[in-house]
Amino acid sequence: MTSRIRVMEIARMNVGGPATQVSELCGRLNAEEFDHRLYTGHVDGGEGDHLQLRGTTVPVHRVPGLGRSVRPIDDFRALYRLVGAMRAFRPHIVQTRATKAGALGRMAVRLSRVGAARVHVFHGHSLNGRGVRRSVYVRSERYLAATADRLVTVGARVRDDLLEAGIGSPEQYVVIPPGVRPGPVPDREAARAALGIPADAPVVAYVGRLTRAKRPDRFLEVADAVLRQVPGCRFLVCGSGEQKEEVERKIPPMWESFRLLGWRRDVETVYGAADVVVLTSDSEGTPLVLIEAGMAGVPVVSTRVGSVAEIVHDGYTGLLAAPDVGELAGHTVRLLSDPALARRMGESAREWTARSFGVERLVADTEALFRSLRGASRSELSNR
Repeated sequence: MTSRIRVMEIARMNVGGPATQVSELCGRLNAEEFDHRLYTGHVDGGEGDHLQLRGTTVPVHRVPGLGRSVRPIDDFRALYRLVGAMRAFRPHIVQTRATKAGALGRMAVRLSRVGAARVHVFHGHSLNGRGVRRSVYVRSERYLAATADRLVTVGARVRDDLLEAGIGSPEQYVVIPPGVRPGPVPDREAARAALGIPADAPVVAYVGRLTRAKRPDRFLEVADAVLRQVPGCRFLVCGSGEQKEEVERKIPPMWESFRLLGWRRDVETVYGAADVVVLTSDSEGTPLVLIEAGMAGVPVVSTRVGSVAEIVHDGYTGLLAAPDVGELAGHTVRLLSDPALARRMGESAREWTARSFGVERLVADTEALFRSLRGASRSELSNR
């Protein structure tokens, strides 16, 4: 064994914010100080594999059964493999992300008896659900929070929501906002040519998973409302997911105005082509798409959910709305109809996001957290 701080990262690597953050940490943590290893399963069909899409060379330790769906036999197999991996690696810190990976990872620490500090990262939450589903989520996360030494959230609003639900205690929480390393954004003409879009058409983009929480159905309703006022508008949908077929069924009346792009490695081309990026979610943490759009100089229209308001300064770097089709469409038309306003907001967004959400800050914050955990005794951690 070396004197480095051994960190075991347990995460799902489907396309999305968590996988992006994990990849950045795997490639940028100080290798002389940290032995940081990624343990992940295989991505379920239809989600998109971040490691394949981005062509990353991050070393991966595969854990059979560590997927998204709850399958008792697979879950037990994943837990067994994690316990064995922990006993072999002897990590000082185990960091988990996502609900199932977080549950299995924290259980494995206890069963393996390696004495590692336990960190769980909330990239969002499922508190917006109702009935039995919400009740089960809250009760399970309350129990699991009691087994963690630190709970990391990507935004202050996410932390406050969890605390209001009785999940964890204030002293457990650390807020570490996302960090993004943008790729080169092609100019407008080149981006539109690459996507086959008219150079002079107004363009609105949706970037993200096509899942219930993201509400792509609401985006389609917004598009329909926008088209009534801006008939020549074009809409780009970059992403895929469980609601892909539903989206395809609802688009035909607007087919000539839409381009379904699927997952793309060159998402910067989508930002380069867009006049506005629209997010229509019911639930979010601190969505990377809004940070990426800001870094590309594109103003956004978004629902005011989760920690979105910690990224988008309403009226300054973009426009926020209730989860209401009319309000979202009105904001979108306003930006499309006033290029000078859109340009000012885009430039303000570029300056703000570059200053606040750089990947170097993410790495520094994470390294500081790991150092604090390695240097603290078990009694100190439990009493904080």
